[in-house]
Amino acid sequence: MASSSRYDANTVCCYAHPEAPLIEDYRAGDQICSECGLVVGDRVIDVGSEWRTFSNEKSGVDPSRVGGPENPLLNGSDLSTMIGPGRGDASFDSFGVSKYQNRRTMSSSDRTLINAFREINNMADRINLPKTIVDRANNLFKQVHDGKNLKGRANDAIASACLYIACRQEGVPRTFKEICAVSKISKKEIGRCFKLILKALETSVDLITTGDFMSRFCSNLGLPNLVQRAATHIARKAVELDIVPGRSPISVAAAAIYMASQASEDKRTQKDIGDIAGVADVTIRQSYKLMYPHAAKLFPEDFKFATPIDQLPMM
Repeated sequence: MASSSRYDANTVCCYAHPEAPLIEDYRAGDQICSECGLVVGDRVIDVGSEWRTFSNEKSGVDPSRVGGPENPLLNGSDLSTMIGPGRGDASFDSFGVSKYQNRRTMSSSDRTLINAFREINNMADRINLPKTIVDRANNLFKQVHDGKNLKGRANDAIASACLYIACRQEGVPRTFKEICAVSKISKKEIGRCFKLILKALETSVDLITTGDFMSRFCSNLGLPNLVQRAATHIARKAVELDIVPGRSPISVAAAAIYMASQASEDKRTQKDIGDIAGVADVTIRQSYKLMYPHAAKLFPEDFKFATPIDQLPMM
């Protein structure tokens, strides 16, 4: 005879041995006291799979009937029915064409969203972006798609711009060139879609600074923390003193890394830095020329010079 008793409001246990661990009998669906054998809970739900899979089975038939996870970004929360391939005569008409088509179960709008989400996910994988950024980019694309604000623009271009905006909003900005490198769209088209999306959604992004890229660029160049801290200080002081007016933060960061590395034992060439930062050598030289006359004011006080300031390259 089954009996249920509770030692705690939220704990099922034996009334005679409340501290004893319970043994679950999955076949009978019972919880049994390990001390006296009393059945203290029955009809336990088996949360395991309802089938067994063997390694030598090659039928390719999926026994799962629950489908994929719910996707709130799709219309109907992605609870549409997927029709399996027909195997009997009743599944085909007199011309041998399948009577039931999966294409009819999914709207063109959902197909567009799924393709865009797949493209965003593939681009994020190539540059190692976390899922939080992918989710934000998916939400941005969904808003743009539902608002029908960018008619006539390629969905791949919109998806690339959404990923760029998501990176900026999550505080881990990527350059246009980095997004362009993993997409099939030109930098110019991504920039156009970026401006149109910000206007259409009435949103904004924080201005990028030299510090947003410094740690990543220095890490990719294999520079030690001492050089990274010095480059960060140089770039920040250069902006504060208005030494590099009109220069992009990326080119200023690249020039600061070049100056700091040349003053240390871990020297890097302009070409090495340009390849990582995605800027031309001449761009780095132009920013460096503006910073060089003020080098004494830009370096941190505790920096250990391997090369004195007066021996730094003058360009």
